[in-house]
Amino acid sequence: MRRHGPQSLVFRRRIAITAGAVSIGLMALIFARASDAVSEQFVGLAHQYTYLPLLLTPIGFVLIVYVTNRFAPLSRGSGIPQVIAAKSNPSMAATALVSMKTAVLKAILTLAALFCGASVGREGPTVQLAAALMARWHKLMHAPMRASMIIAGGAAGVAAAFNTPLAGIAFAIEELAAAYEQRMTLLVMTAILLSGMIAQGLMGDYLYFGVTGAALPFMSAIIVAPLAGIAGGIGGGCFSRLVLGAARADNAPMRWSRANPLMFAGICGAVVAVLGVFTQLTWGTGYLPARYMIEGVHAPLWFGFAKFATTAATAVAGLPGGIFAPSLATGAGFGNLLRPLFPGEPASAVVLLGMVAYFTGVVRAPLTAVIIISETTVSRGLMLPMLGAALIANQSSQLVCKDKLYNALALTFGTRGADDD
Repeated sequence: MRRHGPQSLVFRRRIAITAGAVSIGLMALIFARASDAVSEQFVGLAHQYTYLPLLLTPIGFVLIVYVTNRFAPLSRGSGIPQVIAAKSNPSMAATALVSMKTAVLKAILTLAALFCGASVGREGPTVQLAAALMARWHKLMHAPMRASMIIAGGAAGVAAAFNTPLAGIAFAIEELAAAYEQRMTLLVMTAILLSGMIAQGLMGDYLYFGVTGAALPFMSAIIVAPLAGIAGGIGGGCFSRLVLGAARADNAPMRWSRANPLMFAGICGAVVAVLGVFTQLTWGTGYLPARYMIEGVHAPLWFGFAKFATTAATAVAGLPGGIFAPSLATGAGFGNLLRPLFPGEPASAVVLLGMVAYFTGVVRAPLTAVIIISETTVSRGLMLPMLGAALIANQSSQLVCKDKLYNALALTFGTRGADDD
């Protein structure tokens, strides 16, 4: 009873993990529904009042960056770098990087960014929220926080956000755990599977991008996959280099942007607004255009470049919000560029290869990219071509940007400046 009873550390830790995983699944569902509702509301306004975003988006960017810098500086950006940084000091991170105050403010500010038409996703913020929930349950159960629990919470967030448990496990290995420890495997998998079951049980067995069942003949795959891998990897590497340059470059433009964050945010917001008004496709996550392209609907060839620009402008402005979904949409746009080169091949297959290649180029997590896209589209017939494109993209991205985006951004965060819970 002393070692395994209700008062034991082992029992309290198990309760914290179980309750944390269930809470993460529920949180991911609520946050997803709220994000979709806010995005739809903005799109409706943009369609009804075509030029309203030219005012709303820049002003919104300025206000969100002001609130972020003033009240929640640790909530800026994706949320995944914060979770990676939190591993170095889990106990202190629970009162700062992954505190409930930071996580809740991040969720609110991400919703505000979506209401302004910012090119952000909910998946990165879900990861930070998930880690915060796991930390809070450990605090309630008086169980000490460990790095493995930060990883378990963050990975469970990925699983619940996309309804892809296998992708959560892959993400834990590739991104969150630089040195994956065998003893934490069961804890991570337990949290991921529980949160995934909660999300799936309440939302049903939905598929993020729908069912495609796409496939490519072998002779076609050995041509399309390498080309997609090179193009997507270089494109994703350019995005990473741009974002990292904005975060740490020491040149005159970047020094000016850091000295004048509100003015810089307004300029970035104006870029997003102008592109959005003229294209009517680059607002928010980009989920719908990506889904249509995957389903074979013809889309403008410029979409990938326009989405790249709006996502980069949003990311460097310093708004809270993820880059997962916008990067997937940009990747679909890059895949769409390859369709005219292979008119005889299934359009959905070509788009998916471009999608996985660009996403890998950005996050440099090829296994996660392949599993997310295969699980969200049921395109298992493309597993090998996607893996080939992802591996090539991973190498191509390094030619442009040597540092992994999330790991490099994690270095800009510390466990200083703890927030009061």
